[in-house]
Amino acid sequence: MIGKGWQLFKLLGFSVRVDASWLIIAVLVIWSLRIGFFPHFYPDLAETAYLGMAIAGALGLFLSIVFHELAHSLVARRTGVEMRGITLFVFGGVAEMEGEPPSPAAEFNIAVIGPIASALLAAVSFGIWAVGQQQGWHEPTVGVFLYLGVINGLLAAFNMVPAFPLDGGRIARSLLWWFLGSLRKATAVTSTMGSLFAMLLIVAGVLVLVQGNVIGGVWWILLGLFLRTAAAGSYQQLLVRRVLQGEPIRRFMQPNVQTVEPSTSIQDFVDNYVYRFHFKMFPVIEDGRLAGQVTTRSIQEVPREEWQNRRVAEFIEPCRDCNLIDPDADALEVLSQMHRHGVSRMLVARDGQLEGVISLKDMMRLIAFKLELEADEGT
Repeated sequence: MIGKGWQLFKLLGFSVRVDASWLIIAVLVIWSLRIGFFPHFYPDLAETAYLGMAIAGALGLFLSIVFHELAHSLVARRTGVEMRGITLFVFGGVAEMEGEPPSPAAEFNIAVIGPIASALLAAVSFGIWAVGQQQGWHEPTVGVFLYLGVINGLLAAFNMVPAFPLDGGRIARSLLWWFLGSLRKATAVTSTMGSLFAMLLIVAGVLVLVQGNVIGGVWWILLGLFLRTAAAGSYQQLLVRRVLQGEPIRRFMQPNVQTVEPSTSIQDFVDNYVYRFHFKMFPVIEDGRLAGQVTTRSIQEVPREEWQNRRVAEFIEPCRDCNLIDPDADALEVLSQMHRHGVSRMLVARDGQLEGVISLKDMMRLIAFKLELEADEGT
């Protein structure tokens, strides 16, 4: 759902990144504030004033979301949950946790602090707005604080909806987890609630669209689609964690690996390896040790008439962290590493000795089998 994004800065030990999709909301926020919100509450100002207020409001929204997610991250860190950082994207922001909270109480505390942080920002912003009104500050200044009070109040209220993965949904999940004694069952219930709420947003968006508000209607529909995908994805992610976490990758790897020798001709490599096994990468073994890898990409520039005379040894690439893993590595971390590096196949080796290969396809198949067999387990 979210790309890697660009890191902007570090705050209290957390990396703050912005996804490319944030540019969409930044443009939409500036545009809507410039032609809608500020002219409605403060008519007859100069166009340059509206533009300045809109840019300041968008920057304030950015900082408000960072503050909201930072609150989640700080509480999560105190409960022992590792955080990858904070990423802002088209529909707001997310504090990226490495795993699930250790207990219902931890889940509740991590979730509830977000709306509290937004409500606090709303109260402070409204307070500054009121003081500015009383003291006769310039309208552009008080107008920005009015907007920040409104938007943070809406963020607090919206996030309290009991629909996973919103904060309210996580609060509901913590209570159900405590009551049912099962994180999986609690996640299943709140994910369903999240999907139903998402459908309501989509229906509301269609109605708004029919009434002629194209931008508002499309926005609600997109938000509903995103929440629906996120709700289903969060449940699947939990199930995958249950299957993989703590399991060494050796339990999932294929020990019988098709390897290539450095003396193999490119013609032989293409005809008897690539076309036969349909892999894009093969490990190269020399004198019983892993010498590296050869990929279809590395031989693409070789003219076909030279295939018979050229050897794999010329195109061996060293194995790197993105495609080499220790057999005792945690399977969940391997899956995460595949996602980060965009690879679907990794070599499993130790001290230069190839022990197997793990592919994303094999992992997904095994995950499906284990979930089917263990579907009725309570935790």
